[in-house]
Amino acid sequence: MHLVINTFGATLTKENGLFVVQTQEGKQTFPPDVVKSISISKAARITSDAIILAIHHQVEVLFVNEMGNPEGRVWSIKYGSISNIRKAQINFLYSKAAVSWVKDLIQLKLDHQIALLLAFLPEKEIDQKTYNHFRSAINSVEDYKNKIGQQNGDIVSEVAPSLRGWEGAAGKRYFQAISFLMPEAFSFEGRNRMPAKDPFNSLLNYSYGILYGKVEGALIKAGIDPYVGIFHRDDYNRPALVFDMIEPYRGWMDYVVIRLCQENAIPAEAFSLDPHSRAMLLGPLAKRILIQSVNDYLGEIISIKGRNLSRASHMEEDMHKLAKVFLNHIANDPIR
Repeated sequence: MHLVINTFGATLTKENGLFVVQTQEGKQTFPPDVVKSISISKAARITSDAIILAIHHQVEVLFVNEMGNPEGRVWSIKYGSISNIRKAQINFLYSKAAVSWVKDLIQLKLDHQIALLLAFLPEKEIDQKTYNHFRSAINSVEDYKNKIGQQNGDIVSEVAPSLRGWEGAAGKRYFQAISFLMPEAFSFEGRNRMPAKDPFNSLLNYSYGILYGKVEGALIKAGIDPYVGIFHRDDYNRPALVFDMIEPYRGWMDYVVIRLCQENAIPAEAFSLDPHSRAMLLGPLAKRILIQSVNDYLGEIISIKGRNLSRASHMEEDMHKLAKVFLNHIANDPIR
């Protein structure tokens, strides 16, 4: 269970060993052993007793902004206590192995984009125009993926500009195709982030914010420093490795948002346009529907390489595998 406390004036406290959520509608209690994470917005409050209860039960507490992005977190000191993982992480950062790792990471992201486009590919006989657009986009993304695979270098900084260019070009074609799936209420023209200019991009940005928090938490639990990035390395005081590791999972959020839009699951009145920034904002109802949909999707059991786990658990396993990549590299490095 993921507790999301974003109602104005809501309070999370501790009472008789339980989490207690108090709102204007009433009071609810939750045993800590069924809570996996707690998300607190600036409109809500949490007591120190509730925070300590979360720490004792290894429940991560995230403080998020109005866009759903984590601004801070509280976690158990049991996480991230293995210093040799972080030393190995630094060693890996400037190695030639990191170049191959980054290329594989981006190619995996593009594989997932292709898979999503194929999943929504209409039958040619029913909608030839959309079919042709999708086929063209799939071919383009595959071409960019091949170009990424052909890049060579000794350190990531040598190939990063080219990789970012191909990745960005693939993303543009990908979202051009997705735009053909949208009903009129969720039509959009390309990706826009700061600010989002339409409901689709607003939903997508918020879903990515949720994902940022989950990826960062999984990295911390695996003993990895989320601030030491490999591909994204220019963001001062930002969790750069989170920006790396979110890439293979963005497609999950894309799928959730596409389905919500196709089903017109969120009414127009759940969005509002900020008169000053012209940003399209999610109201409480839109956030509630999106957060529940994301958590449900991440909780579904799927099979990857013979492992039947929830998507969230697969993601956590991937972070532990990354820690092993760092450790194995330093163990096999003759100049260590």
